Amino acid sequence: MKKALVTLALAACSTTALADKAPVTVILTSASNMTQGMALVLANQMQEQGAQVDILLCDRAGDLAVRGTAGESLKPQNVTPTQLLEAAIKKGATASVCALYLPNSGNKAEDLKAAITPARPDAMGRALLEPDRKVMAF
Repeated sequence: MKKALVTLALAACSTTALADKAPVTVILTSASNMTQGMALVLANQMQEQGAQVDILLCDRAGDLAVRGTAGESLKPQNVTPTQLLEAAIKKGATASVCALYLPNSGNKAEDLKAAITPARPDAMGRALLEPDRKVMAF
């Protein structure tokens, strides 16, 4: 009986954990190649574990959204933050640049990669207030 209850409790916990994947917003502002890489590695990992990931690029991290941006490869996988961002988008992540990025960087919306859009502050604010959303800033 005790063994059956423990098994049932463990099954309930694992089912709840799978069903409880809250959406995640990753806010990336750092100009550091390694920080960008780690944030995007984690974003990809959260996706692989079932989370819906939304990526907001601000300040120098917004440069990752601009066409032609490559960046330096990071060990041990020899991938760039740009490649990690593109991988996350291919798997269903949304990506946008903060509303301040374009007017302050000299770039225009046409300069952004196809899947990346300028964020709307009202929509972003609403999303960040969702009770189950997790927000991570790098």
